[in-house]
Amino acid sequence: MVLMDLKERFAQNCSPFTQDHNLIEKLWQEIEKKYAEKSRHYHNLEHLGHMFRELDAVKEDISNFTNISFSVFYHDIVYDASSKKNEEKSADLAQSRLQLLSLNIDDISEIHQQILATKSHQKSEKEDTNLLLDADLSVLGKDAATYTDYTKKIRKEYAVYPDFLYNPGRKKILQHFLQWESIFKTEVFKAKYETKARENIVSEIERL
Repeated sequence: MVLMDLKERFAQNCSPFTQDHNLIEKLWQEIEKKYAEKSRHYHNLEHLGHMFRELDAVKEDISNFTNISFSVFYHDIVYDASSKKNEEKSADLAQSRLQLLSLNIDDISEIHQQILATKSHQKSEKEDTNLLLDADLSVLGKDAATYTDYTKKIRKEYAVYPDFLYNPGRKKILQHFLQWESIFKTEVFKAKYETKARENIVSEIERL
């Protein structure tokens, strides 16, 4: 049911800006097609559904739920495991599509910045951005079985790289997380996931 739920959510998110149902359908079809690419094992529609469940739980803490929702839909729309420009391309694509919906320039700019923030995951001055980043990384703090499933899916996305290249690169990313004062930027996500995320990451590093 995640597909229909996401489609309906996207349509509702667009409805204040246009009554052009053909446009909304066309934009959704692009999102669905992109996130269903064969190379995607983790960064797919299921990931978006997971993020929305996390954000729904803290909805009262989010100042602009419409903007953060558009950021979720578009933050991984361009995803190529061999590229270092996915976030920039995703942000630019979001900008061009949201202009078709006639969102105002300030909201488009905020969404663009939120998507770019998912590249470095550095703490933002804006709490909505921090909540988006925390929802994006929340899988790190899940139970061991869910985390292991996530690591297997990420490995599949990087299948083009042999272990001798993948493992050191993955380890470097994980160690980078551990060096942060906290992986999660908001108090609510920190309380919920920080301790378990660090345990999961240490376990994965030991396995690599």
